[in-house]
Order: sequence, then structure tokens, then C-alpha cells
Amino acid sequence: MSEQHALFDPLLQDLSDRSRDEVLAAFSAVQYAAHPVAEVQLAGLRDVTLRRQVQRMLKLIGRTLVHVDGTHWTAGYDDDIAASLVAQGWQPLSVVDRAVLVLVLIHSVAIPRSEGILTGDSWKSARPTTVDELRTTRISGEERRLALQRLRAAGLIQLSGDHSGGPSYIPGPQLQRLTPAARRRLQDQLILAAAPASPIAEAIRARNGVPVSTTTGGDA
Repeated sequence: MSEQHALFDPLLQDLSDRSRDEVLAAFSAVQYAAHPVAEVQLAGLRDVTLRRQVQRMLKLIGRTLVHVDGTHWTAGYDDDIAASLVAQGWQPLSVVDRAVLVLVLIHSVAIPRSEGILTGDSWKSARPTTVDELRTTRISGEERRLALQRLRAAGLIQLSGDHSGGPSYIPGPQLQRLTPAARRRLQDQLILAAAPASPIAEAIRARNGVPVSTTTGGDA
């Protein structure tokens, strides 16, 4: 990270050596760790003043702190930066990879949430997506296999702990990097696609100001 020090020097120059080291350690952890980092592990996250410095550093590179489960931290794209990248057509995943990822998220998160089995807005799920469920798509077996490998390597999906019925998949740790607003938008879209007639889908449409269509039993 030495090449970035010039960018961060104005933020770090007034800190003591110890505080600077703690801020840099926290910055590196939330930026590069595969999983969210426990707040108790790093002074740069525990201390509100030092954490504010970490947030300022992240802002300089278009990132922001993301609180996970109330006890952990990671870093993700700032909402405005993410919107700008999308508007410019930035899309790091191929069509096939996106399709497979969406299937995993629908089966592991959206459907259980629409049925009231999964609550909150976490990506943690005890309902893994099986290979059989992925076979119902029009994606070829080889395309699916390669997509699953790429998504696992990117941390967007992971193998579930139960392999008794063959490999199955749940959301990966990189999804924890989504900000609350981005997470809510994606989860709403998944629920609307997976269970459009569910009560939770109706609540989403109402919250977004989308009229709910009704059917009457009278004459047309």
C-alpha cells in the first residue's frame, strides 16, 4: 500500500506513530480481508476516532466502511461511485456468471425470505442451492461448472457445509461488501423476481410507490 501513502499523508500526518499504524492496519484489513473483520480485533476499528480516519481514507478511493452484523466491518463501493460505474456500463461479471449467481441468491436467500424462513437483511443462509436446482436452467453443464468456479474464486458464492447430498452453494463473503442501500435494492429485486405474488413482494412494491394491481370478480 506504500504507493497510496502520498494520497493518505494529509490524513495521517498529524497522528502519532501508533495511531497511524492502527489506522493503516484497519484500512488494509477491511479492504483486503476475504471476510468481514471483527471490530474487537483492531484498535483502528474499535476506536471511533481512528475508525473515522479509516473512513476518510476509504472515501478518497471511492470506498466506504460497511458494518456487518453489528460486530464486524468491511469496505465496499460508495453508493454514488457504484451508481456512476453502473451508468458507465461497468460490469465485471459475464452474462453466464450473473445468471448462475442470481440463481444461487434466489434459491438461498430470496425464496426463503419471501416464505418468512429467513429474516433480516443478511446474506447468511441455511438454505443452500443444490446442483439439481442449477440444472433446471438453459446453461450448459460445462458453462455452469466454470461459472461456479469463477464465482467461488471471487468470493461471491461458497460451498455449504453440508455435502451429504452433493455440492451445494450459499452466498459468499464478498456480498457483505454491499452497502445497506445496495443490499436492499438487490434483495428487493430478487424477491420480486422469485415470488412476485408474495406478501413481502407486495410490501416492496408499496414501499417503492408501485401500484398493486387488483382483480375484481365483477363483469368486465
